[in-house]
Amino acid sequence: MFIRSTTALAALFLLSAATLAQASDKPSDPQIAHIAYTAGVLDVEAAVQALKKSKNKEILDFAKDMVRDHEAVNKQALDLVKKLNVTPEDNATSKALTKVADEERAKLAKLDGAAFDKAYVDNEVAYHKQVNGALETLLIPSAENAELKSLLETGLKLFQGHEQHAEHVAGMLK
Repeated sequence: MFIRSTTALAALFLLSAATLAQASDKPSDPQIAHIAYTAGVLDVEAAVQALKKSKNKEILDFAKDMVRDHEAVNKQALDLVKKLNVTPEDNATSKALTKVADEERAKLAKLDGAAFDKAYVDNEVAYHKQVNGALETLLIPSAENAELKSLLETGLKLFQGHEQHAEHVAGMLK
């Protein structure tokens, strides 16, 4: 069940990004800023849920890293949009990400112990794979502002590390 919901999240993210790309050939910088910020906020929310529900040291350490890193990147993103005097633009991709993440958190809320830990980390692996793919193939290539592009590239390197860390934690839980 959780693999299906994680797969649904990944598919929805890519479908939304593809729809956005088709609608205007590529997302605008304000849309990219909103998508990236939203993805970070959603991962912080998932990590906060894990910090409240899990008792597993590896899960707790991973979740603390997610809160710290995503909040730091989002602060840099907010500072950049203020500096550039850009207003992030809500869009279908951001809305779809939020909807699916809310549904996933609701499913995770019904789990406890090892079942929660496994579902949480499996979702984190899939989420980071999809976000990293979208950064590489759509968001970074579409960004016109050099500073935004640079922030996204820095974020991608960090989030690739998150994906590897999530995979490692998932392997430890088996």
